[in-house]
Amino acid sequence: MEENIYDASMVNEENNYDESQIQVLEGLEAVRKRPGMYIGSTGPKGLHHLVYEIVDNAIDEALAGFCDKILVDILPGNVIRVSDNGRGIPVGIQQTTGLPAVTVVFTILHAGGKFGGGGYKVSGGLHGVGASVVNALSEWLEVEVISDGQLYYQRFENGGKDVTGLINKGKAPENGKKSGTTITFKADPTIFQETTEYDFETLQTRLREQAFLNAGINIEITDRRDSENEVKSEFCYEGGITSYVDYLNKKRAVEVIHDKVMYFSAVSPDGNSQAEIAMQYTDSFNELIISFANNIHTVDGGTHEEGFRRSLTIVMNKYARKYNILKDADKNLSGEDVREGICCIISVKVKEAEFEGQTKGKLGNTEITGLVSSMLQDSLMTFLEENPAVAKAIFEKAMAASRAREAARKARDLVRRKSALEGTTLPGKLADCQSRNAEETEIYIVEGDSAGGSAKGGRDRKFQAILPLWGKMLNVEKARLDKVYSNEKLLPVVMALGTGLGEDFDLSKLRYGKVIIMADADVDGSHIRTLLLTFFYRYMKPLVEEGHVYLAQPPLYRITKNKKHRYAYSDEQRDRIMAELQSGYDIQRYKGLGEMDSDQLWETTMNPDTRLMLRVEVEDAAAADEIFSVLMGDAVEPRREFIEKNAIYANLDV
Repeated sequence: MEENIYDASMVNEENNYDESQIQVLEGLEAVRKRPGMYIGSTGPKGLHHLVYEIVDNAIDEALAGFCDKILVDILPGNVIRVSDNGRGIPVGIQQTTGLPAVTVVFTILHAGGKFGGGGYKVSGGLHGVGASVVNALSEWLEVEVISDGQLYYQRFENGGKDVTGLINKGKAPENGKKSGTTITFKADPTIFQETTEYDFETLQTRLREQAFLNAGINIEITDRRDSENEVKSEFCYEGGITSYVDYLNKKRAVEVIHDKVMYFSAVSPDGNSQAEIAMQYTDSFNELIISFANNIHTVDGGTHEEGFRRSLTIVMNKYARKYNILKDADKNLSGEDVREGICCIISVKVKEAEFEGQTKGKLGNTEITGLVSSMLQDSLMTFLEENPAVAKAIFEKAMAASRAREAARKARDLVRRKSALEGTTLPGKLADCQSRNAEETEIYIVEGDSAGGSAKGGRDRKFQAILPLWGKMLNVEKARLDKVYSNEKLLPVVMALGTGLGEDFDLSKLRYGKVIIMADADVDGSHIRTLLLTFFYRYMKPLVEEGHVYLAQPPLYRITKNKKHRYAYSDEQRDRIMAELQSGYDIQRYKGLGEMDSDQLWETTMNPDTRLMLRVEVEDAAAADEIFSVLMGDAVEPRREFIEKNAIYANLDV
C-alpha cells in the first residue's frame, strides 16, 4: 500500500508564478446583478461560499506545493480574514491592463493564474472568478501581500471599487511569514439581506474536509466575535483521506468489519491527473461514497465515481469466481451487493478539470474513468489476495446482501401479482384525491385512524389524499430491502406513491407532488417522523433531494377568548398570545392530532393559505448519513450525545 498522498509530479516544473501569468477574459459588472450565478444563492449558503472561494485559492497554493498553513478568523462584525503562507498574489504590472496583477485579480472577472499560464497545474478555482466575486459582493475588502520581503496593501469598497491603489508599505515584519496573502472582507448586507452572520460549525466542517483532502496541511479556524469566549479548531491529517474514512465511520457510530482502511493511489502517465481512493466496509446496510475533484465536493458524482462503481463490481465478481465464492450456477453480485456497508472517499486531481457549471457538482473528464478503473482493478485485487481474512468478511456481507436482494425481488413480485389480482395498486385505507396532476396534488401520511378520520373529513378532496398508518413501523436503518416489502406499515406508502423503491425507484411515476408527514407534536410523533424520513432517505432519496417531502406543523395550543380561537405552534408564541389577551381566556394543550376536529385540522395544518410546513432538504449527504446512522442505529452513547447537544434547537429540516 502506498503511503504518499501527494505526488511530486503534480508540481509545475518551472515553479514560476508572476504577473505575466494573470490573464484577463472579461469584466466584472454582472456579479452584483446576478450573484446567484456565481455563488449559488444570496442566503446563508452563498454567504459561506464567499469564505470557501478565498480558502480554495489558498488550497490551490498548497496543491502547487507552496503553502502548508491556512488561518481563518471570524472577526467582530462578521468580518472574515483568511491568511496563508503561500507565494503571495503577484504584485507586478499585468501587461494587458497595465494594472498591478493583484488589482486585476480582485477587480476583473475571469482573471487569474488558472487559465494555462503556468502558475497552477491543478486547481479547484477553474473559472478564475473567486477573488473578484468575493470583492464584488463585499461592503469592503482588504488584501495584504508579502512578497520579496515587502508588504503590499490595497483596499476596495462598495462592491469592488479600488479606493487606495496598491501601496508598498515597506519591509514586511521580520517575525512574520516570508511570503503569503491575507484577505479580509465584510459581506455586503444589501446583497445578503437574509443574514451576514457566519455559522462556525458550517465553516469548521468545510475546513476539516479540506484538511482531510490535503494531507499535512495545517488549517485553523478561530471565532473571535466574542473576545471572552473565543472558539478555535485546528486540523492537520497526515493520513489524508484514510483519516477521513476513519473519522466518518466513528461519527456515524457504525462497526467496521476490517480494521485497516484500504488506500490506493495512481498518477496518469502524463502526470496531469492523480487519483486516490480510501475505503472501508462496515456493518451498515447503507453505502456512503463521497467524491472530490481538485478538492471540490462533486455532489452529483461524475466520471471518477462511475469508474469506481463499475470497477468495484468487476473486481469483486472476478475475485469471487476465481476463489469459488460464486459457483457456476450463481448470478454475479450486483453493484448494490458489493457496495453495501462501504464508506469510501474518492479524490482526484486533474490539470484541466471539466465541471458542470460554476457550482462544480459533477466531473466530466472522461480520462479519469480509465485512471480510476485501472488503479482499482489492479490494486484491489492484489489487496484482497494478500488479505484473505478481510476478503472473507467482505464477501460474507456481499453474499448476504445478494440473498436479501433476491428475497426482496420475490417479495416485490408477490406484491405486484397480488395487486394485479385485486385489480388495484393502491392501499385500501388510502383516501385518494380527484386530481391526477402531480404538480398540484399532495398526500398526507397520518399516524393513527383517529387523526386519519379527522384529516379525511377536513381535507380538500380535489387535491389532497390521506393515508393513515397502522401497525409497527420498521426501522429501515437496521433492515434490508426484503424486510421493507413484508412490512405492512411501509408497503402502503410505497404503493400509494407509485414510484417503487431502491434500484426500481422512478421519480417520474410519483403520484403526488407533496408528500407530507403529519404526526403528533410529541416524542412519539418525532419518532414516527424520523422513521419515515429514514425510510425516504435510504430507499427513495430522490424524493427528498428534489424537495417533495414536507413535515406538517400542527399547533400545540388553542387559546380561546370570547368564542374566538387563536393557535400557538410553540411555547413562545403561546406566551405572546396570552400576554396580548391579558385575561379571560381558555387554553387547550393538544396531546395529539386526534383531539382536533376536521375543521380545526383544516384551518391549522392543511389549508394551504394558513398552514405552516417545513420542506425537508439535504445539502450534505455525509451529514445526513451521520444523523440517520446515529439516531436510528444500535449504538446508544452517540445517540445520547447527539440528543443532548441538539435537543434545544434541533429541527428535522436537514
